[in-house]
Amino acid sequence: MTAVPLYDYRCTDGHFFEAMAPIAASDTATCPCGAGAAKVPSRVSLGGAADAGRPMELMPQTWRGTYEGNREYLGQLRREWGTRQKLEEKYPELAGDRRPILAHEGRYSGTPLRAGDPAPAPGHAHPHPHP
Repeated sequence: MTAVPLYDYRCTDGHFFEAMAPIAASDTATCPCGAGAAKVPSRVSLGGAADAGRPMELMPQTWRGTYEGNREYLGQLRREWGTRQKLEEKYPELAGDRRPILAHEGRYSGTPLRAGDPAPAPGHAHPHPHP
């Protein structure tokens, strides 16, 4: 899936409208009134919220999670993770828990989830049950 940006246009009759177009598309379009239109600078958006992006824990962890290695999706993940890493270098509090996750399925389901976590007491359920 490729992102297609939204552009602002103004036609020769003075109408303004928005249209989605590939980045490589020409700078002209046809207005709903039928007149020719040209791209104009987009209005500045004031508002919204900053997004730090997904932390490593929320990134896909399996082959299927990457749509079986889809090149476009992997490229997007690399860019997203590169941006997140730069942000974490500047703001270490965003980094979260960097300890490795240990095996926690099957016969290891009763062991600590992360390196350094205390082992559960005998007879107690694991705090992170997994099916």
